[in-house]
Amino acid sequence: MEDIKYIVDFGTLGILFVMSILVVGFAIERWIFFKNIQYSHFQTKNQIERATTENLTLISLIGSNAPYVGLLGTVGGIMVVFYDIGMSGGAIDTSKIIVGLALALKVTAAGLIVAIPSTIIYGGFLRKVDLAISEWEDEIIKKG
Repeated sequence: MEDIKYIVDFGTLGILFVMSILVVGFAIERWIFFKNIQYSHFQTKNQIERATTENLTLISLIGSNAPYVGLLGTVGGIMVVFYDIGMSGGAIDTSKIIVGLALALKVTAAGLIVAIPSTIIYGGFLRKVDLAISEWEDEIIKKG
Protein backbone atom coordinates (compact mmCIF):
# COMPACT_ATOMS: atom_id res chain seq x y z
CA MET A 1 0.00 0.00 0.00
CA GLU A 2 3.00 2.30 0.46
CA ASP A 3 3.57 2.18 -3.29
CA ILE A 4 0.01 3.30 -3.93
CA LYS A 5 0.46 6.13 -1.44
CA TYR A 6 3.49 7.42 -3.38
CA ILE A 7 1.75 7.00 -6.73
CA VAL A 8 -1.30 8.90 -5.51
CA ASP A 9 0.78 11.61 -3.91
CA PHE A 10 3.57 12.20 -6.38
CA GLY A 11 1.69 11.06 -9.49
CA THR A 12 -1.22 13.41 -8.94
CA LEU A 13 0.97 16.30 -7.90
CA GLY A 14 3.21 15.60 -10.91
CA ILE A 15 0.25 15.75 -13.28
CA LEU A 16 -0.90 19.01 -11.71
CA PHE A 17 2.63 20.41 -11.99
CA VAL A 18 2.75 19.57 -15.70
CA MET A 19 -0.67 21.14 -16.17
CA SER A 20 0.48 24.34 -14.47
CA ILE A 21 3.64 24.50 -16.62
CA LEU A 22 1.50 24.13 -19.76
CA VAL A 23 -0.82 26.94 -18.65
CA VAL A 24 2.09 29.26 -17.90
CA GLY A 25 3.76 28.44 -21.22
CA PHE A 26 0.64 28.95 -23.31
CA ALA A 27 -0.28 32.10 -21.39
CA ILE A 28 3.14 33.61 -22.12
CA GLU A 29 2.84 32.58 -25.79
CA ARG A 30 -0.61 34.18 -26.06
CA TRP A 31 0.52 37.34 -24.27
CA ILE A 32 3.42 37.75 -26.72
CA PHE A 33 1.06 37.06 -29.65
CA PHE A 34 -1.43 39.72 -28.57
CA LYS A 35 1.34 42.20 -27.84
CA ASN A 36 2.74 41.84 -31.38
CA ILE A 37 -0.44 41.23 -33.40
CA GLN A 38 -0.46 42.68 -36.91
CA TYR A 39 -4.02 43.12 -38.14
CA SER A 40 -2.92 43.54 -41.75
CA HIS A 41 -1.88 39.85 -41.88
CA PHE A 42 -5.50 38.70 -41.71
CA GLN A 43 -7.82 38.86 -44.71
CA THR A 44 -10.92 37.28 -43.16
CA LYS A 45 -12.60 37.23 -39.79
CA ASN A 46 -12.17 33.44 -39.61
CA GLN A 47 -8.40 33.81 -39.97
CA ILE A 48 -8.10 36.24 -37.07
CA GLU A 49 -10.46 34.15 -34.93
CA ARG A 50 -8.36 31.02 -35.51
CA ALA A 51 -5.13 32.86 -34.78
CA THR A 52 -6.34 34.62 -31.64
CA THR A 53 -8.01 31.58 -30.05
CA GLU A 54 -5.08 29.21 -30.62
CA ASN A 55 -4.12 27.31 -27.42
CA LEU A 56 -7.02 28.80 -25.44
CA THR A 57 -8.90 25.49 -25.52
CA LEU A 58 -6.06 23.77 -23.69
CA ILE A 59 -5.97 26.49 -21.02
CA SER A 60 -9.73 26.10 -20.57
CA LEU A 61 -9.51 22.31 -20.37
CA ILE A 62 -6.80 22.48 -17.72
CA GLY A 63 -8.80 25.03 -15.73
CA SER A 64 -11.88 22.86 -15.76
CA ASN A 65 -10.17 19.51 -15.13
CA ALA A 66 -7.45 20.32 -12.58
CA PRO A 67 -9.93 20.15 -9.66
CA TYR A 68 -10.92 16.64 -10.76
CA VAL A 69 -7.31 15.52 -10.88
CA GLY A 70 -6.90 16.90 -7.35
CA LEU A 71 -10.07 15.17 -6.24
CA LEU A 72 -8.86 11.88 -7.69
CA GLY A 73 -5.68 12.22 -5.63
CA THR A 74 -7.70 13.00 -2.52
CA VAL A 75 -9.92 9.96 -2.99
CA GLY A 76 -6.84 7.77 -3.45
CA GLY A 77 -5.26 9.25 -0.33
CA ILE A 78 -8.38 8.65 1.74
CA MET A 79 -8.53 5.06 0.49
CA VAL A 80 -4.95 4.58 1.71
CA VAL A 81 -5.91 6.00 5.13
CA PHE A 82 -8.89 3.64 5.38
CA TYR A 83 -6.71 0.70 4.35
CA ASP A 84 -4.20 1.60 7.07
CA ILE A 85 -7.02 1.80 9.62
CA GLY A 86 -8.30 -1.62 8.57
CA MET A 87 -4.86 -3.22 8.67
CA SER A 88 -4.11 -1.84 12.12
CA GLY A 89 -6.83 -3.99 13.70
CA GLY A 90 -8.55 -1.03 15.32
CA ALA A 91 -5.51 0.09 17.32
CA ILE A 92 -4.49 3.10 15.26
CA ASP A 93 -3.27 6.42 16.49
CA THR A 94 -5.73 9.24 15.68
CA SER A 95 -2.88 11.57 14.81
CA LYS A 96 -1.92 9.18 11.98
CA ILE A 97 -5.46 9.37 10.62
CA ILE A 98 -5.53 13.15 10.78
CA VAL A 99 -2.13 13.47 9.11
CA GLY A 100 -3.18 11.02 6.39
CA LEU A 101 -6.38 12.94 5.69
CA ALA A 102 -4.53 16.26 5.67
CA LEU A 103 -2.02 14.91 3.15
CA ALA A 104 -4.88 13.64 1.01
CA LEU A 105 -6.59 17.03 1.03
CA LYS A 106 -3.44 18.84 -0.06
CA VAL A 107 -3.90 17.36 -3.54
CA THR A 108 -7.36 18.95 -3.81
CA ALA A 109 -5.84 22.27 -2.80
CA ALA A 110 -3.14 21.84 -5.47
CA GLY A 111 -5.84 21.15 -8.06
CA LEU A 112 -7.61 24.36 -7.13
CA ILE A 113 -4.33 26.30 -7.19
CA VAL A 114 -3.90 25.20 -10.81
CA ALA A 115 -7.56 25.61 -11.82
CA ILE A 116 -8.37 29.08 -10.49
CA PRO A 117 -5.56 30.99 -12.25
CA SER A 118 -6.12 28.93 -15.43
CA THR A 119 -9.76 29.96 -15.53
CA ILE A 120 -8.87 33.61 -14.88
CA ILE A 121 -6.22 33.54 -17.62
CA TYR A 122 -8.68 31.94 -20.05
CA GLY A 123 -11.32 34.59 -19.35
CA GLY A 124 -8.79 37.38 -19.76
CA PHE A 125 -7.65 36.05 -23.11
CA LEU A 126 -11.23 35.68 -24.32
CA ARG A 127 -11.59 39.42 -23.76
CA LYS A 128 -8.36 39.97 -25.72
CA VAL A 129 -9.83 37.91 -28.58
CA ASP A 130 -12.94 40.10 -28.66
CA LEU A 131 -10.83 43.26 -28.66
CA ALA A 132 -8.54 41.97 -31.41
CA ILE A 133 -11.46 41.07 -33.67
CA SER A 134 -13.01 44.47 -33.00
CA GLU A 135 -9.73 46.21 -33.87
CA TRP A 136 -9.42 44.14 -37.04
CA GLU A 137 -12.97 45.10 -38.09
CA ASP A 138 -12.14 48.77 -37.48
CA GLU A 139 -9.06 48.41 -39.73
CA ILE A 140 -11.21 46.89 -42.47
CA ILE A 141 -13.69 49.75 -42.25
CA LYS A 142 -10.88 52.33 -42.46
CA LYS A 143 -9.48 50.64 -45.59
CA GLY A 144 -12.93 50.10 -47.11
